[in-house]
Amino acid sequence: MKSTRRRPVRRRGISRIDQPSTRTHGWFVRAGFYERANGTYGPRHRKFFGDVSHGGKRRALRAAQAYLAKLPLGGRKSRVRSTRRAA
Repeated sequence: MKSTRRRPVRRRGISRIDQPSTRTHGWFVRAGFYERANGTYGPRHRKFFGDVSHGGKRRALRAAQAYLAKLPLGGRKSRVRSTRRAA
């Protein structure tokens, strides 16, 4: 039987953190980036959802997705289309 490898799911704004040395396992949400005075960008909203505190990997992911959905515009910046006017 041929084994199939699943492609990783793209979750915009949600990252997985597994760091055994510090016993940190969970999902990290970053959204709503803004430009700082020095020209770099930083997230306006950020929150960590630990596996143990949420009862497992899947529940922590669901909590992270729910948090991201509650953010204004789903944590994303809206694009405004400009129309050109004749002078």
